[in-house]
Amino acid sequence: MKAKLILENGTVFIGKAFGHIDETLGEVVFNTAMTGYQEVLTDPSYTGQIVTMTYPLIGNYGINLEDNESTAPKVKGLIVRERATKPSHWRCEMDIDGYLKHHRIMAIEGIDTRALTKIIRTQGTMKGIIITSEMKESEVQQRFNSFCNKEAVKRVTAKEIYNIEGNGKKIAVLDFGVKQNIIASLRRRNCNITVFPAYSKAKEILSINPDGILLSNGPGDPKDLPEIIYTVKELMKQKPIFGICLGHQLLSLALGGDTEKLKYGHRGCNHPVKDINNNRVYITSQNHGYVVKSHSLPEDVIISHINLNDNSIEGIQHVKLPLLSVQFHPEASPGPKENDYLFDRFLGMVKEEKVCQGITA
Repeated sequence: MKAKLILENGTVFIGKAFGHIDETLGEVVFNTAMTGYQEVLTDPSYTGQIVTMTYPLIGNYGINLEDNESTAPKVKGLIVRERATKPSHWRCEMDIDGYLKHHRIMAIEGIDTRALTKIIRTQGTMKGIIITSEMKESEVQQRFNSFCNKEAVKRVTAKEIYNIEGNGKKIAVLDFGVKQNIIASLRRRNCNITVFPAYSKAKEILSINPDGILLSNGPGDPKDLPEIIYTVKELMKQKPIFGICLGHQLLSLALGGDTEKLKYGHRGCNHPVKDINNNRVYITSQNHGYVVKSHSLPEDVIISHINLNDNSIEGIQHVKLPLLSVQFHPEASPGPKENDYLFDRFLGMVKEEKVCQGITA
């Protein structure tokens, strides 16, 4: 079936619809990963977004039921150059078309994704709508005016507290849209994990007396979450904290820093980041549209990581308090696994803090 992608700037791309046939509206972004489309589809950080995959062939190894980063796809739509109709992989359990149909996600194929990516890189991310029927310009504009993503974290966070037992450190995870591989990274270290909904209060979180707190990834603008920023302010002087992606931005705001929206964001598995602590460069997995502003952080907060593509801040740590955070995804999925060491750095910080408090670690 013929479909159109209409951008906020008036550009129209003609292609073919697949997945769930309807219409869908969201912020159009692009991801440069060559693999990992299933993890991208199910990453809660993409809530409210229509994702363009720059790699031309998508769906070639199909979909399995193990590699999801959440219970279902969170994207508003998917844009690809070519959809593979005959996937081939020993773990394949269904094709991408059937998967998107099942979860009612609209997709479009057969458009020039290179041209689309160039528009986004030049003009910045913008709203877009995928439709299969004719729509007046005034109706399209009404759709654009109606789009709002301020409630994204509320839509993806856990609805209630739950525990994943372990014999190691007791870690409280604030779920702003946590990826499953973050949980898995803590489980591999035998942590006793308690996951809290995003809007949980500091008193409730501290009532379990956690050894450390992890602020998860998630969608949207961190400045839309003033209640959570206030909670982080209350927590950061009492427990070691590790922030990832949105969690990094929220910790930076709580410390007195500032954030801003990137022109087209960082989304992919191939972003070089320098760890200033050990003077090494790592290839990282990233998915964010906002960044901590340079020179906005207080003097007692140092930059621990920088992006070598644009010199943006990719990590911070406090000089006195046990606080650290990174803008990229150390748990990867998709992407390289070489940044997994940051979970060990966090747990080392937790252990050191307990020793400093005179508690046997």
